[in-house]
Amino acid sequence: MSNPEAITAIADFAEELALRAGELIKHEREQNTLRTDYKQQSELVTHADVMADEMITGAIRERFPNHRILSEETMPDLSQAEHLDTPLWIIDPIDGTVNYAYGHPQVAISIAYAEKGRVQAGVVHAPFSGETFRATRGTGAILNGSPVKHSGATLPRESLFATGFPYTKDSLEPLISRLEAMIHQCRDLRRIGSAALDICWVACGRLDIYYENVSPWDFAAARLIALEAGATAGHFGEVPEGYPADLWGRDILISAPAVWETVRNILRKASGYD
Repeated sequence: MSNPEAITAIADFAEELALRAGELIKHEREQNTLRTDYKQQSELVTHADVMADEMITGAIRERFPNHRILSEETMPDLSQAEHLDTPLWIIDPIDGTVNYAYGHPQVAISIAYAEKGRVQAGVVHAPFSGETFRATRGTGAILNGSPVKHSGATLPRESLFATGFPYTKDSLEPLISRLEAMIHQCRDLRRIGSAALDICWVACGRLDIYYENVSPWDFAAARLIALEAGATAGHFGEVPEGYPADLWGRDILISAPAVWETVRNILRKASGYD
């Protein structure tokens, strides 16, 4: 495992790349007139996504040629998450692509660095709101340089939760069942449209609970940030044996510690797991 100084240097590098990518995607959105027809939207998003992805991955390759990269846009090979001998970078150049296309501010660049399947450093940068969340393992979480902590929520019925919905709309039954159970037993729902920001908002107390099925690049950095902010992170379903929990995105649940177990039971029951 790398020493703390090396991890801090990697986090500095990740933050620098996230800020550069943020400038790039802001510039792309401001220079291109967004259309409402789907083809134009998806083309613009893909263009900006790929540009940011290539900039980030190119810089990582140049500095760390032996490291592997798992990225949504250019290398979505999830099997890499299981080969843990080499350091792994996990990147989402634009988390919240639909928000990005529609001109919403909840958009983030997510960069995580893992060794032996455990995320050691994570940066989530939201360029339109000018917020940068960051953590390295064991040193706490910060937002724009100041420490952050979870909300301290103690009761689900007084808790604000967030989740998201998949692009493919088949097999929605368990998702709707979970949603119904949570809406009845919590304060209210927020649908922000960026998993990375959902989780960072749990880290800084703007949300109390987040659950969803997501890919490693959506949550790898933010999950460490939430953990370092004192939140509890785990799963309401089972993690396959031998797969690193830090990188398993199915049935993910992240919340203020006091409500985690109760919410896990609500979600398990609603999913038909118990």
